[in-house]
Amino acid sequence: MATKIETIGIVGAGTMGNGIAQVSAVAGVKVVLIDVTDAALEKGVATLTASLAKLVEKGKIDASARDAALTRIETSTDYQRLAGADIVVEAATENVELKIRILRQIESIVSGETIVASNTSSISITALAATLTKPERFVGMHFFNPVPLLPLVEVIRGVQTGDDTAAAVRELTQRLGKTAVNVKNAPGFVVNRILVPMINEAFFALAEGIATAEEIDEGMRLGANHPIGPLALADLIGLDVCLSVMDVFLKDFGDSKYRACPLLRELVAAGRLGRKAGHGVYRYDQKR
Repeated sequence: MATKIETIGIVGAGTMGNGIAQVSAVAGVKVVLIDVTDAALEKGVATLTASLAKLVEKGKIDASARDAALTRIETSTDYQRLAGADIVVEAATENVELKIRILRQIESIVSGETIVASNTSSISITALAATLTKPERFVGMHFFNPVPLLPLVEVIRGVQTGDDTAAAVRELTQRLGKTAVNVKNAPGFVVNRILVPMINEAFFALAEGIATAEEIDEGMRLGANHPIGPLALADLIGLDVCLSVMDVFLKDFGDSKYRACPLLRELVAAGRLGRKAGHGVYRYDQKR
């Protein structure tokens, strides 16, 4: 097992993937960022470049650190570029079949010592590990959105995850300036197990007309000391992601308390996915 991680591969240049790429590059780790199209890679790099510019403006990093970070990031649509990585993090959409395909493709290319991780927010690490030939080197590494700002990483061990694998990922987490919380494999792990049902309940409150979206969010900010209300947070996370997590909970727990709110499902069906779509609970494509 690789003890010193010098190169991290990331599959998926979306919100989570480009965030992981950014914090890794800033921490001095070489990054190989993979996606299916050049357009997706260009969009991901543009996002993290803008994020780095904001950090420079705020004095969090200097311009030379930003420039050095950008030189550490390589992009490609070719999975073969992952061959030299010490760890590869899958950061694709919350879809079991897609993740399994990607993880098997990663495993077919990397060395036998390379750690393979998933950034899944809800899917069983044990089940994903079981699809690989070397499940002992597989682990969950759940970052939180926005990755450059939120300091938590849930390190999730499946039944098969080896001690060396978990230790190396905890060490990497610390190197990235994050705090690791050790979590046993279970649907939603810890944070989303508590958070997403709360968001879902906020949609029920909205659907029942108990209060407006603004009032629900203000109530939770001022009454529960949350920095952002649950409906605004759903827009930030992505309503489709929230729905996917609730559906996983319902399937895996078999408990009706995890039934997704019909309003949440309706908004997703309408394409109102939140900030990334310009419209979710709130509008972002115009002043509101």
